[in-house]
Amino acid sequence: MNPIELSIFSNRINAICDEMGAVLQRAAFSPNIRDRLDFSCAVFDVDGELCAQAAHIPVHLGSMAYAMRDIVKQIDWHADDVIVVNDPFLGGTHLPDVTLISPVFVQKQLQGFVANRAHHADIGGHSPGSMPISRTLEEEGIVIPPQYLVKQGDMNQELMQKILDSTRNRTIGEGDFAAQISANKTGMQRLEKLIEQFGVDHYQQLLDALNDYAQTIALHVIQTIPDGEYQFSDVMDDDGLGNESIKINLKLSVQHDQVYADFSGTDPQTDGNINCPLSVVAAAVYYVFRCLMPDYTPACAGSFRPVSISAPEGCLLNAKRPAAVAAGNVETSTRVVDVVMGALAQAIPEQIPAASHGSMNNLAMGGSYGGGRHKQSHWDYYETMGGGMGAGQDTDGISGVQTHMTNTRNTPIEVMESSYPVRVHRYALRHHSGGAGQHRGGDGLIRELEFTDKTTITLLTERRSTRPWGLREGEDGQPGVNKINDKQMPPKFSTTVNKGDRLTIETAGGGGWGLKGNMGKQTNNKMES
Repeated sequence: MNPIELSIFSNRINAICDEMGAVLQRAAFSPNIRDRLDFSCAVFDVDGELCAQAAHIPVHLGSMAYAMRDIVKQIDWHADDVIVVNDPFLGGTHLPDVTLISPVFVQKQLQGFVANRAHHADIGGHSPGSMPISRTLEEEGIVIPPQYLVKQGDMNQELMQKILDSTRNRTIGEGDFAAQISANKTGMQRLEKLIEQFGVDHYQQLLDALNDYAQTIALHVIQTIPDGEYQFSDVMDDDGLGNESIKINLKLSVQHDQVYADFSGTDPQTDGNINCPLSVVAAAVYYVFRCLMPDYTPACAGSFRPVSISAPEGCLLNAKRPAAVAAGNVETSTRVVDVVMGALAQAIPEQIPAASHGSMNNLAMGGSYGGGRHKQSHWDYYETMGGGMGAGQDTDGISGVQTHMTNTRNTPIEVMESSYPVRVHRYALRHHSGGAGQHRGGDGLIRELEFTDKTTITLLTERRSTRPWGLREGEDGQPGVNKINDKQMPPKFSTTVNKGDRLTIETAGGGGWGLKGNMGKQTNNKMES
């Protein structure tokens, strides 16, 4: 295959995902999608294999890549269909992440799919923001197995009304679903045109070449890792229901051109909502190995082929229905990244950074407006917060950023204060929270909110009782702290606050890298030992 033609093809198919994302962002109603960009878009082939993805949310895209093969086999596809799914045990991640899948037909033959996954701040959970301290899946919202939202161009009004009836704000929900459908329509049009321009046969040849190229890169990277078995374990702080120090264990086997990630020895699924389906675990493992590959590696199924994943059924990382999973997607996935990196640090220590802050620091909240122009309407809000990035061999960790499994933006303070009964008193770096070392871990954040009306809040956080670990004798990062007024709160809790109450969230710092005294000399902004 001509490498120039292949490069052009790769960029063109990636651009389809970017354009889908632009449509979704601009058409969405909720700040969670419009401002925070909590969504992902991708293109798949006729078998559900990943062809391309935009640089959106790693936990969304990796899990879609893992689960789509099973989903597409279940459906009798026709032109202008749209399938909706959020069931974590049938291809989803957690209930707020709602996926829409549309087939692409050329010359009346199915040629592939476009899909987008967006986080809905309200999907009917037991508490505002649909991220409750839950015991079962049903407490987290409406469960949608793969089914037709649109069938051959006709909206399934009964299903749409059922979904909207479960939410607290129909207008926001309806607007976000319309935006997702529009994003898929854009992707369908662009992909259909692309296939027609190349021709069906040549398009398939290009896809095969793209996957082979990505696999070649992946194999080259894996072959640079010394063969062997590398063991590492870490723990989750708690599950929000009294169970603490829940272990994730990994045996990582590298055998020349294959990697086997075996999570045997991980604790059983727990009462709280930090359980996750295997697709989320796959997303975290894929992400780590994708980080080892060069930037130009195509984001397609070929780059994942040398990586195999297993976890015992019924454990924390391969939970069985009806396990609660709301925090598994956001918190447990992040700890899986830490565990995989901890194992790889034994094999390729120069390439692996210390642990980052280790949490998406999830805040879900909502209530009813107190009259006036809002006319007693309900509101729901959800956001994640950054922290300190772990330091590496060549650089300090970055401060106050999202790391690893999410890269959403923060909600602008002006948007938050103008949309909800909240006042932001402080949004700052948490100085000196990163671990010391030859290279220092990044600092966490401080976010202090005052509530101007009665509000129900839920916080799902990690690294409050454990610390992000340092490497090569670098110090651990400082753990995070949650407070309401002056009272320290646990890592995961839900409560109702009154007007004038303040919530302060201090996120963890990243781990340091290298012995602190080994500072060397500085030349051109780089450290030389």
